[in-house]
Amino acid sequence: MTDHTRQAPASTPKVSELPGLVGKDLGSSEWVTIEQRDIDLFADATRDHQWIHVDPIAAKDGPFGTTIAHGFFTLSLCPWLLAEVLQVPDATSVVNYGLNKVRFPAPVPSGSRVRLSIRLNAAEAMDGGVQVALGMTFDIDGSERPACVAEMVIRYLS
Repeated sequence: MTDHTRQAPASTPKVSELPGLVGKDLGSSEWVTIEQRDIDLFADATRDHQWIHVDPIAAKDGPFGTTIAHGFFTLSLCPWLLAEVLQVPDATSVVNYGLNKVRFPAPVPSGSRVRLSIRLNAAEAMDGGVQVALGMTFDIDGSERPACVAEMVIRYLS
């Protein structure tokens, strides 16, 4: 992936401030280019070498005219890109609790750019912190449909 200079996160609330942000858009990451070598590395890591992902010659005659990133590859960018949008500086631990409602509405062609936009859908106090549900949308530059939409559940502990 084309690396970029990490900007300061768009949102830096305290754990106690998270419930007050429910319903708010928290911002978007920078655009990142998905290169074929990244798709190939993901295929190696997951042992998913389907031709639509790793064979540019065969993919030219496929439904998208090129190779596409695995849906789970796009989703796996979440920790990296989320840190560009949201950081909770007083959290002593950040626990990925899971995902809800994951969908992959559009393919990500090799060489295209994606970014992550975050909305705080829910926040619930829990022992030692707050559990949040973040609405995540992975946009594709120039596409009307997103690559991925999901809700990520994270526990911010303090």
